[in-house]
Amino acid sequence: MNAGSEWIEAGIGILEKIRDTQADAIERASELCAEAIGAGGFVHLFGTGHSRIPVEEMFPRYGSYPGFHPIVELSMTFHTQVVGANGQRQAMFIERMPGLAEVILSNFHFEPKDAVMVFSASGLGAAVVEFARGARRRGLPVIAVTSIAQSKAGEVEEEVGARLMDEADVVIDLCTPVGDALCRLDGLPETPVGPGSTLAAVAVADAIKVRTAELLLAKGKLPPVITSVAEVGRRRSDELFEAAYREHARRAARSLAT
Repeated sequence: MNAGSEWIEAGIGILEKIRDTQADAIERASELCAEAIGAGGFVHLFGTGHSRIPVEEMFPRYGSYPGFHPIVELSMTFHTQVVGANGQRQAMFIERMPGLAEVILSNFHFEPKDAVMVFSASGLGAAVVEFARGARRRGLPVIAVTSIAQSKAGEVEEEVGARLMDEADVVIDLCTPVGDALCRLDGLPETPVGPGSTLAAVAVADAIKVRTAELLLAKGKLPPVITSVAEVGRRRSDELFEAAYREHARRAARSLAT
């Protein structure tokens, strides 16, 4: 078996571990999401770096529905420049800046019926920790999706004072290793290749999305689901698209601070 196949096998192992060990946490997170969305509120989503990916996975895209509110900052999530203006060095510096999260939070109006979900594999950056802390200070339940092993292996920044998982009401473990990468190649023992946290985070995001939909459906409160033309035809797909976006806009209008 070559290294590519080994990575897939390792990824399957992580997904199985999430399924077998994180079911209770995913259920509790889904219940919080269903409570917020069913009450007409938002589940505010936040992540920096590559944790932007699971935020975007939640909404908007096919198989998704309003109620999840993605919040990302380009300064901390725009990776394709790599170097130069808007480069990675700046992004990694900015996400470690204490105080930034409170500035981001100040742009939004949060209601008691809302909830917050923060994605971060390391769970150590000032932005994600302080975003969660600020949300809890506002009385909102916080769901953290993080790698417990990776987070514990890193040092807490003195100015930050905690890890993301310390600032959460529900913690979902990505079950990824300390260094994130899953494969060690012969002749390259020091630097493993192929991160696993994106696979894990997207799986957690979709598991929560699907279970939340199931809970909302049982209550008769599931918003319109964005659905592909291939599934329902052009007219119905367009209807669902517009209905979902109108509903998101209605909730978003209430969430912007004035």
